[in-house]
Amino acid sequence: MHLPVPLVARRGRRPAQRLALGWSRAQTITEIAHLYRAAGLRPRGLTDARLCRWEHDDEWPDDEYTVMLCAVYGARPDQLALDRRRVPWDSVVIRYGRAHTATDDGHGPDGQESMRMTTDAGLPAVAESVRLALLESPEGGPLVVDLAEAVVEHFALNYSKHPPHALFVQVRDVRQLLTPVVKSGHANTGVLRQVGWLSALLGNLAYHLDDVSGARVHLTAAAAYGAGAGERRLEAWASGAQSMVARSCGRITAAVEHAERGAAAAPEGLVRAQLHAWALLPALAAAGRGDDADHALATALNELEAAARAEAPGRFGFDAAELALHQADAFVVLGRTAAARTSAEASLAACAADTPSWAAASLTLAQAESTSAPQDAVQRAHDVLDRVPATRLRSTARTRLWHLNGMLTGVGGPVAGDLMERLRMLPASIDAHGQALTS
Repeated sequence: MHLPVPLVARRGRRPAQRLALGWSRAQTITEIAHLYRAAGLRPRGLTDARLCRWEHDDEWPDDEYTVMLCAVYGARPDQLALDRRRVPWDSVVIRYGRAHTATDDGHGPDGQESMRMTTDAGLPAVAESVRLALLESPEGGPLVVDLAEAVVEHFALNYSKHPPHALFVQVRDVRQLLTPVVKSGHANTGVLRQVGWLSALLGNLAYHLDDVSGARVHLTAAAAYGAGAGERRLEAWASGAQSMVARSCGRITAAVEHAERGAAAAPEGLVRAQLHAWALLPALAAAGRGDDADHALATALNELEAAARAEAPGRFGFDAAELALHQADAFVVLGRTAAARTSAEASLAACAADTPSWAAASLTLAQAESTSAPQDAVQRAHDVLDRVPATRLRSTARTRLWHLNGMLTGVGGPVAGDLMERLRMLPASIDAHGQALTS
């Protein structure tokens, strides 16, 4: 049985497009950096060696770099033999350089945001692709491993583009397809590694659905698979997520222990920066250990700076904006209001509007403003509730809203009262019958 053409890796990618333009690799790297800066983003630090590996099939660029390469060369993915990445060109309107086809305000003709990378209708097709690969290789050979890795990357890249309950179902379906391979006892390390990452995704999604006990189960499995497969990034990330869950339940000692375990397992670069900023920093702040929290923050900043030079890839989109958010959260807990406001403003400025990261930064900034500018804080909360549908409002955002409401207690007045009423009317992520909010 042969798999459909889109699932078959194409070989022979060459630097023809670059040479046709008369560019050196250094010039291509410069052009890509210009695109990032034109979009108000920090260049990711592409190197000559990495571009060389892309051109000679030793490595594949991720979806974001695929978009950028197409933009600077004015070409489609298939013209660059990059269509194995399966970036859906027809649904991706690139807003940079030669490939610009949207209006100047970044919207398409229907007024919708133009950078949509996936659709709800396309999610089930991802599991179908894995099913086809397993028909070809039921023992979970290299084809299945390669596809499973692509699926995990797809889910991670598009994590914020779908309601958590919708993505949870699809991630679970893919993991179920791989379960017989694991049960057979013949699963290779690659399959086990991807099952671990799928479990990590399920744990994160369960947490954002306010299913804390489910999150703990999935994340424990993810950490175990990471340790068993020798995948330090997975082991570290899962431990950090366990710290996040424990902290949300008030189990601060356990949160610090999980965070320390994750930080110890984390390889250098973005992963270590993430573990120190996302897990260790807030856990130590919650424990009232200000000096240790400052040390964790310094480590995160140093690792992030080094990662920008070394191009160390991470999972779940950790970047400077997210670090600033965690920094602001910790400063709020430690009572450093002015510093919290500065960090939250920096995070908010780097976020796309109406996304989960935008909601988180907005609400953290509101917490920092709650004493000095309570009216502004309340308005930010209303803005989040107005612009983010309840189905896409993560449990973390809901927690921030209620925390803000508590901080505003005593301010009084009709505006604060309106916020309390809206929070009381907000439907739960999961109802009493275990059904996720879908509308």
